[in-house]
Amino acid sequence: MKASDLFVKCLEEEGVEYVFSVPGEENLDLVESLRKSKIQLIVNRHEQGSAFMAATYGRLTGKVGVCMSTLGPGATNLFTGVAHAHLGGMPILAITGQKGIRDNWQATFQVLDIVDMMFPITKRSVQIHGPKSIPMEVRASFKDATTERQGACHIELPEDIAHEKIDGKYKPQKPGSVRRPIADDKAIRIAGSMIKKAKHPVIIVSSRAQRNMVHKSLRKFCNKTNIYVIHTQLGKGALGDDHKNSLYAFGLHKRDYVNCVVEKSDLIIAIGYTKIEHPPSIWNHDLDKKILNVDFTPSKTDIYYNPDCELVGDIAVSLDMLAKELKSYKHKGEYCKKIKKDLDKRLFTNGADDNSFPLKPRRIVADVRKVMGKEDIICLDNGIYKLWFSRHYKTFNIGTFLLDNTLATMGAGLPSSMAAKLVNPNKKVLAVCGDGGFMMNSQELETAVRLKINVVVLIVNDNAFGFIKWKQQNMKFKDYSLDLGNPDFVKYAESYGAKGYKVKKASDLASILKKAFKQEGPVIVECPIDYSENTEVWGKELDALACPL
Repeated sequence: MKASDLFVKCLEEEGVEYVFSVPGEENLDLVESLRKSKIQLIVNRHEQGSAFMAATYGRLTGKVGVCMSTLGPGATNLFTGVAHAHLGGMPILAITGQKGIRDNWQATFQVLDIVDMMFPITKRSVQIHGPKSIPMEVRASFKDATTERQGACHIELPEDIAHEKIDGKYKPQKPGSVRRPIADDKAIRIAGSMIKKAKHPVIIVSSRAQRNMVHKSLRKFCNKTNIYVIHTQLGKGALGDDHKNSLYAFGLHKRDYVNCVVEKSDLIIAIGYTKIEHPPSIWNHDLDKKILNVDFTPSKTDIYYNPDCELVGDIAVSLDMLAKELKSYKHKGEYCKKIKKDLDKRLFTNGADDNSFPLKPRRIVADVRKVMGKEDIICLDNGIYKLWFSRHYKTFNIGTFLLDNTLATMGAGLPSSMAAKLVNPNKKVLAVCGDGGFMMNSQELETAVRLKINVVVLIVNDNAFGFIKWKQQNMKFKDYSLDLGNPDFVKYAESYGAKGYKVKKASDLASILKKAFKQEGPVIVECPIDYSENTEVWGKELDALACPL
């Protein structure tokens, strides 16, 4: 048996289904071992696509997504997707090749210190020095990747080690059973007392609440206590916007209508909260909020985030224990109810039927919501449309609204949607991309065609880097250098063997999306977008915001 065979057997033991990869010659032993395995090797057109797909697989399943590249430029291409997974708390294992470490006849050709390069953006980054260490290193990486806070791990497998023979007595280590701890009883009593004393408690729920059991426990907790919930962008769906206590989500990193509730609040109950998702400086600017932190692990404090009490342990169990501790407690929530009524009009009525062309963002979001079912999935690339969707798109369950508000890298939308469709073949999956973000990894359209992955890609096209252009305008700089040229996206789709449609009037969008979802294989829908309401809604309207008493 070769070391590469043992490595693949270890992946099989961990339940790996896919390896997303752009292989190189240093990976060929591993590729041959995968050929004889039940694991499916999915070959992408760029290493970023491999890493983004692995990250989305990990995000949706809770299992480790696996991606692989060769050494040097392959590994540096993989780097952005690994950083995306690390900051976003998505469990992945990145495997990279390397020249022989015992007999490298090519000297330093393409050789970089990838292990050290990956170290700052992973929980664990190691090189395999000999075949006997493979079972331990693979098991340790999978364990670290899935331990809270979940994230990325990296293993470098040099080509001479991969090719080396090893005795069959060396076998994969089996995954053990690990149960999360639960919160301390005294901490539960302190937390219950804080809630009872508060006049205006509010919950902020974030990405680490994207778990089935947390979703169920949070809904039960809100049913019992009547405390209202605001989602971060990455937390959307943790309670679900069909629940009467949902105040939807933070859309912007600035004062918005939902912030009126936060400003009035005297207790923030932060559930699964990570500061990177929505800066606490926005909602605790005056440093006057009491904070109850409920999470799997202790919080990381900063100037604006220093919890008064922490419930550390399984979040779902903590919520159930806290609900029991509160007994007959019921929050009146009159102010939250008032704000929610205003939000319903501003977020889901205003602008939703605007017939102007090119389409305005609120009309696009409203039409997408009409076409997508409650359990269907949208994957957002990064651009200014992401903020409109975060603010205006009702989300009903975990794992149905995927975006990245941590690394916030462009180019992730299409490959993320492809992985989401592999994991959820019976759901509609829509990627929403700007023209700039789509073109960064548009070559993955070939991968989707080759694998017959039925995703629809909505390209909202302003022929510019629109977000940066908007910021340029806000900073009173002259319009300079941010307009782009684009291909004919319909012909571009057809050149890959996909289908393409273009929206030519406002009333086209919903009907074209419905038609697109009936096609086989990937479909591109190009929709011209007019961002002029950015300034009106997010500028003048929010600048004039006065919270009701």
